[in-house]
Amino acid sequence: MTAKPLLTALLPLVSDLSRELPEGERYRRLLEAMRALLPCDAAALLRLDGEWLVPLAVDGLSTDTLGRRFKVNEHPRFEALLSGPGPTRFAADSDLPDPYDGLVDGLDDHLEVHDCMGCPLFIDERPWGLLTLDALDPERFEPIELDALQAFASLAAATVNAAERIERLNNRVEDEHQRAEVYRQASGQQNREMIGQSKAHKRLVEEISLVGGSDLTVLITGETGVGKELVAQAIHAASPRADKPIISLNCAALPDTLVESELFGHVRGAFTGAMNDRRGKFELANGGTLFLDEVGELSLTVQAKLLRVLQSGQLQRLGSDQEHQVDVRLIAATNRDLAEEVRSGRYRADFYHRLSVYPLLVPALRDRGRDVLLLSGYFLEQNRSRMGLNSLRLNSDAQAALLAYDWPGNVRELEHLIGRSALKALGNCKERPRILSLSAADLDLPNASVEAAAEQPVATITQAVTGDLREATERYQRQLIGACLERHNNNWASAARELGLDRANLGRMAKRLGMK
Repeated sequence: MTAKPLLTALLPLVSDLSRELPEGERYRRLLEAMRALLPCDAAALLRLDGEWLVPLAVDGLSTDTLGRRFKVNEHPRFEALLSGPGPTRFAADSDLPDPYDGLVDGLDDHLEVHDCMGCPLFIDERPWGLLTLDALDPERFEPIELDALQAFASLAAATVNAAERIERLNNRVEDEHQRAEVYRQASGQQNREMIGQSKAHKRLVEEISLVGGSDLTVLITGETGVGKELVAQAIHAASPRADKPIISLNCAALPDTLVESELFGHVRGAFTGAMNDRRGKFELANGGTLFLDEVGELSLTVQAKLLRVLQSGQLQRLGSDQEHQVDVRLIAATNRDLAEEVRSGRYRADFYHRLSVYPLLVPALRDRGRDVLLLSGYFLEQNRSRMGLNSLRLNSDAQAALLAYDWPGNVRELEHLIGRSALKALGNCKERPRILSLSAADLDLPNASVEAAAEQPVATITQAVTGDLREATERYQRQLIGACLERHNNNWASAARELGLDRANLGRMAKRLGMK
């Protein structure tokens, strides 16, 4: 490779270093330039987070890849790339499993990656992450000089460094970075993330950041399974109390007498079985945050006692007259309509208004669009690791079924579905596969094909649901791609961007569907 093409590819990135760009856009441009310089079917930028590699940007890989978290010691190719000082190209006949087998976008048949290369990125001489390139053709990278990849990796490291410096400056303004880091270390839940890119999810994250810096009481509402506890933890992480504990109590799991003991504590002899003095959740959370889940299940009696503590900051343990002063930020969650409960007399109005100082609605999964694929990727990688598989992926018809389904049980339902479907699919294999692909039939979602057709004109619904699921899915894909091309005057690049696909992969998919 001559110096001129290399310089042509690198100059826009050098220019970007001095521009303020969103992190995602900066990384997207990085991968786009790399694919122009080093032709491949897929590229990815991954950040090293402890023993995990977290995808920050992908180009040519399935959407769910962004939701996956790759444990380094379970992926020997990643281990090899991280252990080297510079670029590594694997032999086409290498027997090391490729983490991206089955994840190249738009393919259901040609699943295995056959040519792979990558390079570690170093920031301040410390390993930061990886750049990876993959091709389906065995000799695609044969003419590429590793020096070109090394030069690109050096600029990529500078890009990452610039992005992180900008982020640190922004975080320092509100001191968010320090609080989040303290929380992450204190909670021991490094891998519990709020995963999503939809507008609804981004709005929720913005609200969490806004209310997190205050000390307001937050009432988190939303359907069962949307992740209200995860939201509560994120609010605590963004608060000045992040270095203090967050204590949780499920109010629906205990009878009234035990709820009082759990909340306020008790002294020895307060009731049968109270053998010793015991601090309650309020005292344990002193200085930090108390999260009350299923707060709609509290009795009127307990509500009255809680209201007093919230107003005065003082409590008495059961069986004691001694007052204890506490400083606690309260976050509550419920899937009930508490305003309606107040109107019906089942909930105290004063307690409800004390809880809902800042109401926060967590969107249902069906309102989060393609986030379902990112979350699926997260759960697929978890199950791949537990089941000891090389790769666990979704066929295109499975992705369509996931996007079409209504998700009454939300994220929790999705998590259980992926685990159950993967186990059943593996059980149906006569021999243990290298790559296990889940189809729509494996997911066994009710009325998935009907609901996928629900967004189509009435005249096409009958067509969409007749025949087998694969044929119906392909008809729907042809209609979707055709309509998108018509909107963009047959501009395939613009259509690919709207559909969230790589241009080349959209072309391959269209060819498979008989559209080219």
